[in-house]
Amino acid sequence: MKRIFVIITLLAAAPVCADGNENLAPAATNQKWKTECSACHIAYPPSLLPERSWRKMMGGLDRHFGQDASLDGPTAQEITAFLVNNSAERGANKRAKKVLGSLGPNETPLRISETAWFVRKHDEVSPQVWKRPKVGGPANCLACHGGAERGDYSEHQIRIPR
Repeated sequence: MKRIFVIITLLAAAPVCADGNENLAPAATNQKWKTECSACHIAYPPSLLPERSWRKMMGGLDRHFGQDASLDGPTAQEITAFLVNNSAERGANKRAKKVLGSLGPNETPLRISETAWFVRKHDEVSPQVWKRPKVGGPANCLACHGGAERGDYSEHQIRIPR
């Protein structure tokens, strides 16, 4: 009887424990998204921004954070569809819902680091840390989250460079 109770307790606690280790990589992937977006930075998990943000970003690639990241029409359409289909509204992970819940109905952030969710999750990171050469700012997820390219942003795996 005691053994059954322990098993039931562990099974009930598993989703709570898993939340901190939830993988943010989309269930399906898109090679053009991976190739084009990771040419300059990691291919950020689409579930970390809402559909309206991805549409706005993809509609302004000729002025993408000071760079011309223009794509041919079919490639841009394919990547946009992938981002929209895996956006915060459609993301299956809990963090997607938290990101979406942190935004006002008229907020259309173009930077994940501008979301209230991101700010809250990184509130203990001082401005001096963001300025370190090996960190380079909040857009450089890989500096501290070694598994970021795989969608792994586990708090247990963070290594902040000196």
